[in-house]
Amino acid sequence: MSMKDNPMPSYTKARMSSYEVLLISVVWIVLIAAPFLFGDAADNGSWSSITRPFETLAPLAAVFLINRFLLVPFILFRRGKPNYIVYILSACGLIAVITVASFLFANPGPGKQQIPHPFSSRQPQLSPPPPQSPQSQQLSPPPPPPAQPKDPGQFPPYMNILIFSILLVGFDTGLRMSVRLAGSEQEKAELEKENMETQLTILKNQVSPHFFMNTLNNIHALIDINTTEAKEAVIRLSNMMRYLLYETDSGTTSLSKELEFVKSYIDLMKLRYTDSVVISLNLPERIPDRQIPPLLFTAFLENAFKYGISYKKKSYVYIDIIVDDQRLLLVVKNSIAGETKEDTPSGLGIENTRKRLDLLFGGNYHLDIMNDGSEFNVALSLPV
Repeated sequence: MSMKDNPMPSYTKARMSSYEVLLISVVWIVLIAAPFLFGDAADNGSWSSITRPFETLAPLAAVFLINRFLLVPFILFRRGKPNYIVYILSACGLIAVITVASFLFANPGPGKQQIPHPFSSRQPQLSPPPPQSPQSQQLSPPPPPPAQPKDPGQFPPYMNILIFSILLVGFDTGLRMSVRLAGSEQEKAELEKENMETQLTILKNQVSPHFFMNTLNNIHALIDINTTEAKEAVIRLSNMMRYLLYETDSGTTSLSKELEFVKSYIDLMKLRYTDSVVISLNLPERIPDRQIPPLLFTAFLENAFKYGISYKKKSYVYIDIIVDDQRLLLVVKNSIAGETKEDTPSGLGIENTRKRLDLLFGGNYHLDIMNDGSEFNVALSLPV
């Protein structure tokens, strides 16, 4: 299934949805409980004191719902490209409209009772004026009612709605953007993984046909020299083909089987050349039970035999594989046959192997390739 069909795993979507629901639920529980814990509803149990906080929560809920289901999906993230300027203007307009409407609702015309803000503290109770005698009422007019003291720490109701609206919009938009960013990162990681697997398959397929072509050429040359050894070579090649067909499809293979594959390959090469060509293979006596990507060494071995063997002069190929509990070291040294340029013994096979190493191990491997004109050296260290 491609990334287009499954942009994000279902478990990731479910986890992100639960995360959003949890945070939003906590915020609204705090907003609903605050008036009952710190406002008028905490001091008296009248029905009006209980229902009054919802007169302020209703505008906040309208701001939250409009922002979440209209402004964010249809303006901020429209067509997948954020439009921050239009969204900010729209959010500011929404908050302004809700705040003005709340102000007009809380400040009705003359003769109508003003509704106190549920988050504010109770208004100070003024003591009634002392009773006056009939004589004093006739001699002087009644004194004007004393001015009601104003609590300097009390915000107007519309200011509370304005502040809470800004906080709600910022919280909701930030939450949506963080979830969207996390989803994009998940999609990117899945896409990179799929791309890596595709490239590994392509590179592996490039190695295998090239290897079989060389091996079949070796057996073809051996048929005219020694029929018995040619038959043994066919059996070895069939075992190698079985290994490639059934042991490498999973992406990894056991280290012991991979080294057995290398040994079979070297044995086939030894059948082709005379004693004037020194071919040495040193494998570890104890091979740990580890899994490695298959066919990592084939390109270096092919390169050594392609450029290191001469029928006119003595030549050699030395292969050493050292393994401990944490790393594997491959060292390949070969003579350079004939007049060659310094960069000749490096071709498509080695470049493909380098790409595979980059994809598989990142920076956790080390590859040194040296050519002094007479000897070609490869040293590869990677984790196992």
